[in-house]
Amino acid sequence: LGDVYKRQLKYGLRMAAADQGVEVFVVSTEDRMTVAEAEQLAQAQLEDGADALILQPVAGDDMEEMVRRLEKRAPVLLLGSLFAENEAVSAPSVKPDDYAMGATLAKELLYDYSENLEGKTIGIVSEAADSQAVIERERGFRDTISGYGAQVLWSVTGFRPQFDRRFLEQQDKVDFVAALDNSSTIMAGQESSSNNLRGALVYGIGCSAEAVYYLDSGRSECLVVPDEFNVGYQSLTEAAGKLKSFFFYEMEDRTVSHTVLRRSNLFSEENQEIIFTMNQ
Repeated sequence: LGDVYKRQLKYGLRMAAADQGVEVFVVSTEDRMTVAEAEQLAQAQLEDGADALILQPVAGDDMEEMVRRLEKRAPVLLLGSLFAENEAVSAPSVKPDDYAMGATLAKELLYDYSENLEGKTIGIVSEAADSQAVIERERGFRDTISGYGAQVLWSVTGFRPQFDRRFLEQQDKVDFVAALDNSSTIMAGQESSSNNLRGALVYGIGCSAEAVYYLDSGRSECLVVPDEFNVGYQSLTEAAGKLKSFFFYEMEDRTVSHTVLRRSNLFSEENQEIIFTMNQ
C-alpha cells in the first residue's frame, strides 16, 4: 500500500482476516513505486508463502503483464481504480465509485450556493496525474458543475506532499478549491490555515483523521469520504473466498459507497464510527 493515510483500509483488511480465519500481511510503501518494484515486492511475498495477493495498482505500461505473471502463481485482486493506460487489466478490483464522488463534491458546492455559481472561479488539485481514480473524480466534478456559471481557472496535479508546501499559493486566486484526493485535501487545509488561499473555500475528498481535522476546524467546507474500510474488508473477503473454494469461486469487481461529512454532522453516531476507523 502506497498511501500512508489508508488506516481505514488496513483496519478493514484486519477485521475481515479475523472473520475469515486467515492471516494477512500488509506491506506499506510511502513512496510511489514502479511496476518493476511492485512486482519484485509481490514476488517476495509469494516466496514467503502468500497464497493470494491484494495489490494497489501502480502507474506503468507493464502493469497488465505484471498482473498476468502474478496470476500464474496465485489469485490477484486489485485495490482501487486502475491507472488510465492499464484499463485492460483483467484482475477483479474493489474500489469506490470515483465518478460519483467527484459528482457528489460538485453537488455539495452547488447546494451551498443554491445552484448559482455565476461569476465564481474554481481551482482543482490532485496529487497523481496518472491515477484513473482522480481522472474519474475530476470528470464527475466537471460534468456536474457544468452549466451553473462557474469557471474552472486551473487544474493542477503532481505535487509532492513532503516538499511542495506552498503549491496552491502559487496558483491564480479562485473562489473555491476542489481537492480530489486525501493528500490534496490535507494540503489545501494546511494552506487555508496559513491564509495562503486568499479566501478560497475548500471542498475535498479524503479518508484520514487529518482531513477531518481541517473540516472540524473550519478550514474546509465539506469532506467526501470513500468507504475505505469496506474496500479492505471486501477485498480480503473476496480473496479468502477464492482460497477456500479455488475452482468454484470467482472473485468479482465490487464498488463501495461514500459519505459526505460536514461540521454539522461530524458527531452523529454513524459518522463517529467512520472517524473511528480512520484512527485504527
